[in-house]
This record gives sequence, structure tokens and C-alpha cells, in this order.
Amino acid sequence: MSFSDAIMTGLARDGGLLLPEEFPQISDRLEHWSELSYSELAYEVMRLFTDLPDDDLKKMVNKSYATFNHPDVTPIERVGDVYVMELFHGPTMAFKDIALQFLGNLFEYQLERRDEHMNIVAATSGDTGSAAIQGVRGKERINIFVMHPKGRTSEVQKRQMTTVLEDNVFNLAVDGTFDDCQAMLKQLFNDLDFKDSYKLGAVNSINWARILAQVVYYIYATLKIQKLTGAKRIRFSVPTGNFGDIFAGYVACRMGLPIGKLILATNENNILTRFFNTGEYSQGNVVPTLSPSMDIQVASNFERYLYYLLGEDSSAVKKMMQSFADGETIRVPLNNGQLDPLFSAGTGTTEMTLETIKTCYNKYGYLLDPHTAVGYRIAHDHLCDDEPMVCLATAHPAKFGDAIKQAIGKDIAHHPELDALLDKPMRCNNLAAKVDDLKKYVQDRVNLSC
Repeated sequence: MSFSDAIMTGLARDGGLLLPEEFPQISDRLEHWSELSYSELAYEVMRLFTDLPDDDLKKMVNKSYATFNHPDVTPIERVGDVYVMELFHGPTMAFKDIALQFLGNLFEYQLERRDEHMNIVAATSGDTGSAAIQGVRGKERINIFVMHPKGRTSEVQKRQMTTVLEDNVFNLAVDGTFDDCQAMLKQLFNDLDFKDSYKLGAVNSINWARILAQVVYYIYATLKIQKLTGAKRIRFSVPTGNFGDIFAGYVACRMGLPIGKLILATNENNILTRFFNTGEYSQGNVVPTLSPSMDIQVASNFERYLYYLLGEDSSAVKKMMQSFADGETIRVPLNNGQLDPLFSAGTGTTEMTLETIKTCYNKYGYLLDPHTAVGYRIAHDHLCDDEPMVCLATAHPAKFGDAIKQAIGKDIAHHPELDALLDKPMRCNNLAAKVDDLKKYVQDRVNLSC
């Protein structure tokens, strides 16, 4: 299908995830791209994949990143031995804004062209929900239904979602984990009659546009650090839960970006670390941590990577994922003790997270949010003199003020916009972790809104 149809479809009709037939190669473009602003680079990268008119795409990209409060969009700071790339300068102060500001505008553009309406259903572990809501709030042709695991997000994350009171926004606190929310989402999209009847759309990272938008900042960071240091290759440490963010780095590498290593950093919910270190992918129980956006045991974008790991054999992927859904352990043999030479992986515990936040603040005067702290800590296990290390900073520390206070003993992680949320009214409905209950909720609200 076309790019535009793929974006509007979200999850493929057979239940799988969509990928481009091939990746464009960019090695011969990098020197020219090194002088571009973030928005200019985003336009050049995205036009390699989209079927949109160039002028329309350029306007859409510029509109999306005009909402960010830093001229560089994703500025880079040197913090000790590691470069920290700040991805939290968008409307909700999390890296999800980079993709979801663009996706919201892309949806609006396509719906107007097709004279259609859409009902977005999303699952969030904390940040996707608020970023998606900000991307589509008040848009006439879109309703959005966001599920979050009740009591398993930070208070700020919850309020960023539930204080948005536009008529097209519906928040659902699900009695379960993020994995429960994600499972309900997939079940809903696999009911093709329901999907078609209610014009469902997806903003979770199952939507290819999410990955595409995130590829841009890997290229941007690589070009900036190369210019600064003269290095040939760059390493990236990525706090990881659903595998979408680090998969974008994998895509960039397949496109020819000179990435020396992708470091996958998880908290105690370390199914992905275990897979890359042992070749075994087996589900466990979700453990609540100080980095709730990574409290995930079933990483939806893992299927996309598995496709390439298994030699681009879709039938093998389907068979393996069905076994996993049936409770079995997926096993992929290691080669010379490693699964993939591009990846390294490590686990950051709660104790390590707190110590990293404290040490980084005391030594460098820099505040890390707990997710970024995991990536920053694991990065130090994989430093290389010839390949500078970039850690992706996925959220503003003020979104996790309690964790910062616990780490350094001071209540200093604040932002005026986030503090103001405490005085705003909230609107949210509770929901059992049952797909039938979700269907009924959507049906009732869509009927009411028509």
C-alpha cells in the first residue's frame, strides 16, 4: 500500500506491522545535510518515504516543530563523558512529541483531503497519551481515546492527559498494566469489522510515521557530533520499553547512518535486555519502577526488528510471535556469543537510577529524569574512545519530581506549565481490562459525537 494508506491504516489488516519495502540509502547525502536545521533535515528525510507533495510536506513539518520551545528542537549537551540529546522540548516535554506533533498534522491533512473522520485509540505507559492528545486536541475530524494503566503513571503524566477537556478527547484508566492496554488495542484493531465501521486510527508506535519521525533525530545527532568531534561513527544509548525509539536508530543504520553501536537500556522490566544477551524472549510480570514509561514486558515494535533478524521472513515472524502469544519462549541462536553485533544491552535497577540522578546532579549540575538516568548509566558500560556516546533524554525531569526528590533530597524538579496542572480539573473514566468494555465505550461516545 502507499505511504498515506499505511499511515491511516496503522496496524496491518492481518494483524502484523507495516514496513517500507526498502530503505533509501543516505550516505551520499550526509555532507549536504550537515548544514540543515532540524526542520529542514526532517523534511529531507521524510520526503524519501512519503507520497505527499513536497510543498505540503514542508509546511506540515514546519508547523509540527514550530511548537517546540528550543530553536534546535533537539539540543545536545555535554554531560561528563556522554552527550545528552534533549528530546523533551515539545508541548508535553517528552520525546513522543517529536513524532506525534507531526502525526497529528498528517492525520488532519489526510482526513481533509479524503473528507473523512477518524477515531484514534491509543495505549500509553505515560508519555504517548499526552503527546497524542496534544497532537489532535480540538481537531474537528478526530476523536481520541487513550488508555493508561490506572495508578501506574506519574501524577504529572496522568494530569497531562486528564486535564485536557476538549470534546474530542477521552481518557480511560484501565485496571491493569500497560501490556493489558496494548493487548486490548491489538484485539480491537484485529476486529476488522469494528475497525472499518468506527474508522479506527493508531498513534502508538505500531504506526510507521512514528518511527519515521524518530529516525530524523538520530541523523541530526550524528551529524552534529561528527562536526564537533571529527568521529567517523557515533554510539547511542536509548532508554527502552516498547522498542520503537531504538528501532528508529536501527532503521537509520540500515539507511547508511554511521552508527557504531546501539545500547539498549532497560529497567527491571528487562525482557529486551535478556533477549539481546541470551537470545531468549520470554514474558514476565511487570514490575512498577521509577521509570514507568519503560514498565513493559511485551514490546510491540520488537516484531519489526525480528523480521530483519529472521532474514525478512514474514511467515517465520508470524509463527514465532504466535508461540510467544501462547506463552512460549522465543529462542534465537547466538552467533559467537552475541545476537546482533550492532546492539548491546544492559539493565538499570532502581538503586542505580537514583544514584545516577544524584551523581550527575552533584558532579555536573545536570538533572536527569529516571528514564534518561537508566540510559546514561548503561551508556558508561559501553564507552569507546573513537566513537562518542549520545544518550537520548526522553523526558523533562519535572515530569518525575518525586523520583528526583528521592534521589537528591531536594524538591527542585519543576516546570511552571507542569505545576499549573495541579489546579486544573480532570476528566477520566475507569475501564476494566476487557476489549468488549472498550468497544462499548467507543461505540457509545462515537454515536454521541455524530
